[in-house]
Amino acid sequence: MRILLYLGKGGVGKTTTAAATALRCAQMGYRTLVVSTDIAHSLADSLDRPLKSEPTEVTANLFAQEINVLDEVRKNWGAMQGYMGKILRKQGMSKTVAEEMAIIPGMEEIFSLLHIYRYAETREFDRVIVDAAPTGESMRLLAMPESFQWYVERFFGWGETAMRLTGGLLRRLMPEQDALASLPKLVDDVKALQEVLSDPQTTSYRVVINPERMVIKEGARAVTYLSLFGCPVDGVVVNRILPGVRAQGDGETGQGAWGAGVFAPSSDPYLRQLQEHQARYLVEIERDFYPLPILYSSWRSEEVVGFGPLRSLADELYGQRDPGEVMFVGQAQEIEEQGDDFILKLPLPHIELDKIRLTKRGDELFISIGNFKREYLLPAILAQRDASGAVFAGGTLRIRFPCSSQ
Repeated sequence: MRILLYLGKGGVGKTTTAAATALRCAQMGYRTLVVSTDIAHSLADSLDRPLKSEPTEVTANLFAQEINVLDEVRKNWGAMQGYMGKILRKQGMSKTVAEEMAIIPGMEEIFSLLHIYRYAETREFDRVIVDAAPTGESMRLLAMPESFQWYVERFFGWGETAMRLTGGLLRRLMPEQDALASLPKLVDDVKALQEVLSDPQTTSYRVVINPERMVIKEGARAVTYLSLFGCPVDGVVVNRILPGVRAQGDGETGQGAWGAGVFAPSSDPYLRQLQEHQARYLVEIERDFYPLPILYSSWRSEEVVGFGPLRSLADELYGQRDPGEVMFVGQAQEIEEQGDDFILKLPLPHIELDKIRLTKRGDELFISIGNFKREYLLPAILAQRDASGAVFAGGTLRIRFPCSSQ
């Protein structure tokens, strides 16, 4: 069983990448489900097939689904939502506002993930390919299992007497159902879900980007937070590369001669300038996303809609490879605690070690070692501190962030 999640900024091509990946898996004989967790679904458009909130077979071995998040919340949270809505209405809220307020923020994300987890638990499919929501929503979604457990554990931490009183109150208000009875099972399911999502042999996260400055930044931030939450990232997909532009790396390890970009100049001045920008950004991508494997696809003159164009995209992305293979094992970055200090550990390519220069601006850290330069987007926990120094050993750069009070 393999779960592949494709995520990135809206409009970068996550849906077509997920659909193409799923189609290739199905053609290889795997019973495959491609599922969209994005509220603004576009999976049906990409496959050019009508879809429902339950898996629909669209071709041999391939099923597709657009999750109805509201239905999932109603099925799993309806009893508690009804109780909380009654309490809020007694405080003077209108019924409409009370019903909206009764849904705890993040519940939609929790139940979308639990829906996917059920497939992993039942082994109904060999491969589950997830077309995730745009990056910001996906980061909240992936953080929710841990924060949800924290809130529920605080709730149960009130003590046995308080829980008995609360349970009695709920039973009087809702005699036909026990609203608290489902919470322990829900917590257990979320814990099991978290184990599945952090197991690199089961789950892989792949960040989809375009060779554009803001998109690259958001993709880098996604890798940072995925690593922070222990989510196994095993690749980066770069979409919409202009004709004549190519990456210098080998397309699998991301290693190459990181210098000037490579492109065959167009005779059109406008297109040539776009090529120059993309060639430069491809160099940055290979450098800043090291050591993750990078997959590339070119700009197409027509929309990638329907099985034919999706097969073509899969051929370009994967060649003869199985998309379900684990493409990378390890951490693209890691944060280690040493007393009150944090150590940021970054794997780097084999470079000539010279004086390490660190420059920090807000949540951006600029690393310079000789001719090697890398821009790193810091998570909030490090952005609040200053980098005090770094050492490079065994292919890993270790940067110290001391406690701000020191």
